[in-house]
Amino acid sequence: MKEHLVPPHGGALQPRLLAGVALQQELARAGALPVIRTTSRETSDLIMMAIGAFSPLDGFMRQHDYHSVLQSMHLADGTLWPIPITLAVSQQQANGLALGDRVALVDDESGELIATMAVEDKYRYDKTLEAKQVFRTTDAAHPGVAKLFDQQEVLLGGPITALSEGPYPQWYGAQFARPAETRALFQAHGWQTIAAFQTRNPIHRSHEYCTKIALELCDGLLIHPLVGKLKEGDIPADVRMECYQVLLKDYYPQDRTLLRVYPMEMRYAGPREALLHAIIRQNFGCSHLIVGRDHAGVGAYYGPFDAQKIFDEIAPDDLVIQPLKIDWTFWCRRCESMASSKTCPHGREDHLLISGTRLREMLTNNEPIPAEFSRPQVLSVLQKFYQTQKGK
Repeated sequence: MKEHLVPPHGGALQPRLLAGVALQQELARAGALPVIRTTSRETSDLIMMAIGAFSPLDGFMRQHDYHSVLQSMHLADGTLWPIPITLAVSQQQANGLALGDRVALVDDESGELIATMAVEDKYRYDKTLEAKQVFRTTDAAHPGVAKLFDQQEVLLGGPITALSEGPYPQWYGAQFARPAETRALFQAHGWQTIAAFQTRNPIHRSHEYCTKIALELCDGLLIHPLVGKLKEGDIPADVRMECYQVLLKDYYPQDRTLLRVYPMEMRYAGPREALLHAIIRQNFGCSHLIVGRDHAGVGAYYGPFDAQKIFDEIAPDDLVIQPLKIDWTFWCRRCESMASSKTCPHGREDHLLISGTRLREMLTNNEPIPAEFSRPQVLSVLQKFYQTQKGK
């Protein structure tokens, strides 16, 4: 069957995961290789490359691509790529490796062998420059900057051969989907236009409103939660999954909505991460990405719509996927409905706005939360979770 979906970024999916005899042979060879232990972010990047979600990347960035991405948000060959994908090691580790060597990449937390890699490049880098370019700040209170500053001082570049997808297939079963699988699902549904909703939080009424605008415009909707590591205080993935499931059961058309997860770790890089989210969703087969207020942001490091503006700063042919830019959304007491700044004429005094911080306070203190802010089924899941956290 001919595929009527957007093409993968760069033209073709490039999953890096071995299977069958080739996998067993590489596992046997890996036992004799020098070991590099990877951080949670590096492991999640490896798994994203394994499943083809980071296509067209074949591995961790060599120096020419790294510097090109920092300065221009493009790989050296001109392909749009906004954030460096890197593997950091100590100077001592780097000194013990020669170009052309193969290494085994082992997740530092689980001890699992995730991949092997051919070392094609090793180079020092400027963490402060990377922080300024990627995160627009050098403030170590920013969670992405803090992780960057904690990295080792030398980067290794080269192609990877993935040997595992980590625990995600076991944890999430059929809800863990690779780009080739979502593409097949979209084809089976007969969808040509699909909007992706990136989320790391429970879906409240404002988010629901955004996704239903997308359903008016597209054939299908992919609710696509990030289930890699988040910052301290974010709601755990298993709790969020329960929230998504109860919401989709009662409030979304089953034949036009899919819930699938992906294993990336959040960087909180605001505008640049919004572009990366778009690239990933294009690989998964989506034609549109919903971009609302403060997409991929944290704190007050980015303007509320900087992540929308960055799509206007790239060339028209950099991406096939398109942003669905949605304004600030809220419940308006006078309209008696969900609305946005573009559709509602009333003042802020008529708008129900609850910040994430305030919501967590209300849940922790068991305060009543307005029904107009969140569906009761979602609130029930969250209230149960926060009650279990008391005293911890």
